Amino acid sequence: MKSRNQRELKRVVVTGMGSITPLQNDPESFWQQLLVGRSGVSRITYFDTSHHRCQIAAEVKGFEASDYLSLKAAKRTERCIQFAIAGARQALDDAQFSIDALNASQVGVVIGTAIGGIRIFEAQANVYAQKGPDRCSPFLTPMTICNMAAAQVAIQIGATGPCFCPATACAAGSNAIGDAFRLIQLGHVQAVIAGGTEAPITPLVIAGFEAARVVSTLNQEPEKASRPFDKSRDGFVIGEGSGILLLEELEHALRRGKKIYAELIGYGASCDAHHITSPLPTGAGAAQAMRLAIEDADLSPGQVNYINAHGTSTLANDAMEIKGISLAFGELAPLIPINSTKSMTGHLLGAAGGIEAIATIMTITKDQIPATLNLQNPDTECDLDFVTKESRHKIVDVAMSNSFGFGGHNVSLIFRKFPGMLE
Repeated sequence: MKSRNQRELKRVVVTGMGSITPLQNDPESFWQQLLVGRSGVSRITYFDTSHHRCQIAAEVKGFEASDYLSLKAAKRTERCIQFAIAGARQALDDAQFSIDALNASQVGVVIGTAIGGIRIFEAQANVYAQKGPDRCSPFLTPMTICNMAAAQVAIQIGATGPCFCPATACAAGSNAIGDAFRLIQLGHVQAVIAGGTEAPITPLVIAGFEAARVVSTLNQEPEKASRPFDKSRDGFVIGEGSGILLLEELEHALRRGKKIYAELIGYGASCDAHHITSPLPTGAGAAQAMRLAIEDADLSPGQVNYINAHGTSTLANDAMEIKGISLAFGELAPLIPINSTKSMTGHLLGAAGGIEAIATIMTITKDQIPATLNLQNPDTECDLDFVTKESRHKIVDVAMSNSFGFGGHNVSLIFRKFPGMLE
């Protein structure tokens, strides 16, 4: 009898998707807004920004937690957790996937976040300062800690398989999808709810990023503020939301006879080991993650025909990513279409990898690459094939999605078109 380590790796497919974003609050509507080049960035409405240099963000509009939770549960649940539950329920409904006593132990939950329940943390810090410790909420801790989005999703849907939370800053959502991929590949579970969630638009978070000089201050033209790879870029625009996938073992998905969006075939991760906020300028760490994903997928670089870039709109990160792509793909790099959907959604931090995985999968299924909004004058260091002005029709068989986080966390995921995937 073969040991687990000697068994063939399972194939993993995407059968369900769910999203809450600054554009729209379901994957298909989100995709349509990407195609027409709509910006989700506007002036912040959640608090008075008159004392802030940055007064813009990509807020989620029209979200009602009560659509996914009871009113009592919603009151006891932080916004980033609400987003995760909404995305998970959408993904399960999309896949027509039911969880019961027979399969609960075969369903895992892996949901990443960079900051967790910062909104309640700030609010309760003010309560403590003004009224003392006896007035703090008993729900403070379970609403704040980063793991609770994954835990609450598991509780709500009844999944008793592995449940955890990567907290690798802006790479967290992609790490979550990659780690879920490994769980299924190794035969530990049959399905995993995976992705990222974030609700970081608060005074303290904005102040921290302002102090680090990494956010845009183009307050008078919010929709033009996120400008990945453009010469005039002055920082990223913070956003909020969630992007959640249902990943399934291929044979399990085929037995159910439901639609398959795409196959996840590669996962690469590395660390710059360089600086707490600045990426390694040479792009070597990012290139390592990309090479590892290509190797994991058993592909050659020439088989990748689209990249959804991390593309944050910061000076250092955009230049680094281009160098990384050039290192990973060599002379083939200028032939690969590249975009950054953060130009429209802003940067969702730990949720970015989740919604960008959805955008990448939709690109594969629709053979359309959304344009990078506001990219009018590409940086001289950014000399690759950027999709600009309007979406581009292209048959996309294999696509890469990149995510990089403070601390030097680098992640690349590779998705492939699945034969007959939407039949």
